[in-house]
Parts: sequence; C-alpha cells; structure tokens
Amino acid sequence: MLTQQHIDRVVSSALEEDAPWGDLTSETLIPATATATARLVARESGVFSGGEVFAAAFRLTDPGIEVSVTTAEGAAFAEGDELASVTGPARGVLQAERIGLNFVQRMSGIATQTARYVAQVEGTGARIVDTRKTTPGLRAFERHAVRCGGGFNHRFSLSDAVMAKDNHLAVLTAGGISVTEALLGVRARLSHTTHLEVEVDRLDQIEPVLTAGVDTIMLDNFSLDELREGVALIAGRALVEASGNVTLDTVGDIARTGVDIISSGALTHSVRSLDLGLDVVLSADPDAVPR
Repeated sequence: MLTQQHIDRVVSSALEEDAPWGDLTSETLIPATATATARLVARESGVFSGGEVFAAAFRLTDPGIEVSVTTAEGAAFAEGDELASVTGPARGVLQAERIGLNFVQRMSGIATQTARYVAQVEGTGARIVDTRKTTPGLRAFERHAVRCGGGFNHRFSLSDAVMAKDNHLAVLTAGGISVTEALLGVRARLSHTTHLEVEVDRLDQIEPVLTAGVDTIMLDNFSLDELREGVALIAGRALVEASGNVTLDTVGDIARTGVDIISSGALTHSVRSLDLGLDVVLSADPDAVPR
C-alpha cells in the first residue's frame, strides 16, 4: 500500500538530490514575492497515476504551494487534458517542477502500459501481475501504478511469500532427496497463512510439485501448447501462473490457455514515461517567471 509516510520519505530524498543547497537559478532570477499558477497538461493520452506523489513534491518544497489534482487515479485521459493545477510561490513551483513531473510521468507510463495488457486479456479471467523487476527504492510507487492500470501485484518483497525457483530447488535436492520431499519439508515449516509458489520449466515437474501441496505453480517459458497441457494437468489443484515471453502481442494468446495469472516484468522494468508538461499560465509578476 502506498502510504503518505512512504511518499514523503521518497519524494523528500528526490528533492534533496535535485536541489541539495537550493535552486540557484530560481533564487537568482525569480523575485521572492513572485507567485505562479501552472497546469499539469497531457501531451499524449494515457492512464493517470501518481497524483499524491506529484502534489507531495510541491508541498514538501514549499507548504505555501497549493496543488489541486483533478484527475482520479486510474482514470483515462486524452491529449490536451488538464490533470492538475499548482498555485503558489514561484520559486517553489519551479524548484519542485522536475521532481513532480518525473514521478507522475513514470507512474502514468506504467499505468498506461498495464492498461494495454489488461485490455488484451479481457474476458479470459486471467490477471495481469507485476514482478520484483522494479526501480530500486520506487517499488511501492511503481506497483501502485500497476494497480491504477487495472493490474495486480505479486509478492511485494522476498519476505512476503515462499517462491521456489529452479536454483532454490537445485540446492534443496542436492543431497539426493526428491523435489516432493524437499517441498513437503518447506511446507511443514511454514505458517498456514504463508503462500507457497514453485516455478517449473518442464511438464514432468508439475506432478511432483503438486504432490507437495503448493498453492501456485509458475509455468516458466512454456509454449502455448505446453501451457494448455499444464493447465489440464494441474486441473484446479493450484493456481497457474504463466511467466516468460510475455508481450502485448503474446499476452492474449497466453491468457486464452486457461492460466490464472500472467506475470510480466515489462510492466515496470522498461516502460516509457508519458509526456506530461507543467505549463505556467499566470504570474503576479509576468516578467519574473519564464513561460
């Protein structure tokens, strides 16, 4: 969950990075008494995310700045739409501009990309889910954006669930015990509330994993035919997650194999920020604020 405390901590760090000793340009060019009003305007269509983060950049820079976010999280918008407005001391508005834009542009880019994936699987029952391939320090922001786009979140961190991948299983079974025995031992040590997921990359691994009573099986880099066969083999005994080779071109076909979950790192790791701009529209001193 994206809390105000977390927003303020991350945004404060970004503001300090951007202006560790203040904004030299604004402080030397802009009179201290100048005020400005600016509009956050969409230069392309998309899905909105990051309104509270955008507002925090200005509030934390100067408490005298007022931000009105007029677009709801997860709402679609068109090129030219006004998404928010900012009013207050011009120096603070100009100092916070880039940090506020950086966050809202990236988060809206993630929400927009996620919405495209979600549209491709409409009617199938499959969920689009993110991964841990997020920008270090920005996971909560980026995962909030995924939800704004209609997607869902995987485990937030390594502490939240057991997810045994091929390397984990290789270490577990190095002593000669079977995958089933190893996973049964894991299950015996877990709380009844802890989710257990296991990754497989071959069809013949499914039954030994199912025998251990896992909650989710991830079918990694399976072909469409293999996915269909895997879904049939699992037959509702665990949730089925598909991962690997997931793109906008392939996600619809993957969903139609009957899997429950489709995870994709592309929602966050290589997304393009949307083109949003902050345009100054009014100043108490027209000659003091660049337009």
